[in-house]
Amino acid sequence: MQRFTGTNEALEFLAWQLKAGQLVAIPTETVYGLAADALNEQACREIFAVKGRPLIDPLIVHVGSVAAAHRLAHWSPIAIELANRFWPGPLTLVLPKQEIVPDLVTAGRPTVALRMPRHSLTLRLLSGYGLNLAAPSANPFGYVSPTTLDHVKVSLGDRLAWGLDGGPCEVGVESTIVAVSETGGVGLLRPGGVPTEALEAVVGAPIEDLRESAAEASTEGLVAPGMLARHYSPRTPIALFVAGEQPKVETGEAVVWQQRPREAPAEGVSAFWLSEDGDLATVARALFGMLRQMDSLPSSRVWFELAPEQGLGRAINDRLRRAAAKR
Repeated sequence: MQRFTGTNEALEFLAWQLKAGQLVAIPTETVYGLAADALNEQACREIFAVKGRPLIDPLIVHVGSVAAAHRLAHWSPIAIELANRFWPGPLTLVLPKQEIVPDLVTAGRPTVALRMPRHSLTLRLLSGYGLNLAAPSANPFGYVSPTTLDHVKVSLGDRLAWGLDGGPCEVGVESTIVAVSETGGVGLLRPGGVPTEALEAVVGAPIEDLRESAAEASTEGLVAPGMLARHYSPRTPIALFVAGEQPKVETGEAVVWQQRPREAPAEGVSAFWLSEDGDLATVARALFGMLRQMDSLPSSRVWFELAPEQGLGRAINDRLRRAAAKR
């Protein structure tokens, strides 16, 4: 995989490759994405092939402006309000799609997932060259999402020709996904980089959690990406414990705390932490890198402490529970 920086010449070259139907790894503030022209069905089909992703799992389309998003979906007033408040940023809106969007991108469903990423390089690529990019995480399907281009190179470097290096991802967990109906109803499909509390402040009402009711695949496919019970998973088995409890760690295992522990671990147990002080933004940025690091250790099992069930903690715990789901 050839690595590009954000020069004007590099962006022009990569835009040309994308318009020609090629795949490019791109940075966002959440994770790195495996991008293709969202309106080129054959190019999007290659995303599924490279990742080993099932066709029932829809793709998020990344846009460079709200105006570009309006050409791809039907918008209600509350959807416009959410986009105006949180775009560019880690919020994906699932909206009734326009016919121009290929059914392959939406897993055959009549809705499309849209977001405007906050990363400056990808925004330049999208808005400067009139691109709409389907871009799921740039990793083999089901494995831990990449938050650096080096992660992409390790996982897909032999199947991908080009990558845009935008440095480590600022947020570190994927976008929040909400479904917005044409009548203005809003429901949560995946917790992520925008806390539910912030969305509810804009909506003016509690947001219904649709994850359980929407999780099962049908002949039309999943409603949104990231809804399968097992996902974001390292090869090493993961176990979880609640803050304040003592995990039943055995010799040869490891434990990962939300913040630096006060006491040394038992002999024969490896200890790690995601932050010094439990700051949830720091934990989120470090989470996927830590999950990948655990696969480089000889530990037979890794125990992860769960975050508080609030704010970014909901997204962190969602990823940990899916990583720990039965194989």
